[in-house]
Amino acid sequence: MPALSPTMTMGNVGTWQKKIGDQVSPGDVLVEIETDKAQMDFECQEEGYLAKILVESGTKEVKVGQPIAVLVEGQEDVDKFADYTVEGTDLAPPSPKKEPKEQPPEPQKTPESKASSTTTTQSSTTPSSSDRIFASPLARKLAEERGIPLDQITGTGPNDRIIKADVESFVATTPPSPATPQPGVEYTDIPLSNIRRVIAARLTESKQTVPHYYLTIEVEMDKVLKLREVLNKDSDGSYKLSVNDFIIKASALALKNVPEVNSAWHGEFIRQHHNSDISIATATPTGLITPIITKAETKGLAFISNQVKELAGRAREGKLAPHEFQGGSFSISNLGMYGIKSFTAIINPPQSCILAVGSTTKKLVPDENQTTGYRVANTMHVTLSCDHRVVDGAVGAQWLKAWRSYIENPLRLLL
Repeated sequence: MPALSPTMTMGNVGTWQKKIGDQVSPGDVLVEIETDKAQMDFECQEEGYLAKILVESGTKEVKVGQPIAVLVEGQEDVDKFADYTVEGTDLAPPSPKKEPKEQPPEPQKTPESKASSTTTTQSSTTPSSSDRIFASPLARKLAEERGIPLDQITGTGPNDRIIKADVESFVATTPPSPATPQPGVEYTDIPLSNIRRVIAARLTESKQTVPHYYLTIEVEMDKVLKLREVLNKDSDGSYKLSVNDFIIKASALALKNVPEVNSAWHGEFIRQHHNSDISIATATPTGLITPIITKAETKGLAFISNQVKELAGRAREGKLAPHEFQGGSFSISNLGMYGIKSFTAIINPPQSCILAVGSTTKKLVPDENQTTGYRVANTMHVTLSCDHRVVDGAVGAQWLKAWRSYIENPLRLLL
């Protein structure tokens, strides 16, 4: 099982794109792998022939580094691996301790030692129990999302394999119930997805090990809202700006003004980034993911707007490549569209800051130019979460001051 992301510790095996005996060349897609963040194609880096599939499609939680297939150099060696298994070899995963009464397993047959072969160190053990449930990756994912145990579904695919239609049919013919089929149980246990496991581990680690502090300001949004209205009205349909696009561009430029905030903690040193790579917190059906607008300080509002929409769409489909959501130098989490006035966000290490954006509301503010002494303004609260190891309070305040200057004078974003 390959490590397709820095945080990946295990993955789910999807559909194999090659059959036993097929020739494999560098760059060929060997198998689909569900990582902790997305569904990805695993491209083989060697050439040869696929001699043995050790982990079948649909197998879940395969540890990184465990074998999933055998490649051989020559086609004549394929048949020699028909009965090959990793049990009893150095590649076998650790097995649980057996009771003293159990007899040791019979030794497995191994191929001829002279056969020229390579075993890809990219896979996990194959479940050997005869009662393992066979289901397509899509059917497993759909059943997991809907909280349906696979052993309750009757498969209609080849060899009684459970397919997508079987899951949908089960839902359609099963009366709704707030509980599991067991009498008296009034809850549903939802299995953890890989992405949910990673989110839980990383955010817990962040909150426990990163010394957070929070800075909140209120900014006037009237000029941004007016400029957004004018620009969208003048659009030929190639873009439609949101308030979040202005927030992203203002954040990127403020990072250039106060580069100390555009930094990351690396234990023995602090890395100060030269580009403003803005991670945008995006909700997906399986959990939170942060697609990145790279070098946002160099991009126009229309480009940022279209890129955010494109990345967010692919994020919800699980189709982002690792470089599109891993890394980043600063994060933004915007819950204003849900009516949240203000909140604090958890830092995404090794980044040092994340900006939490609330909703825009109308309020009375002092105005010496009005005869009444006040006026109605659109205002918004934002809170900057900072890692005190990297960003001191005064530095965080300087960044917010720079950010406010761009938001309250948005024509500066166009310079």
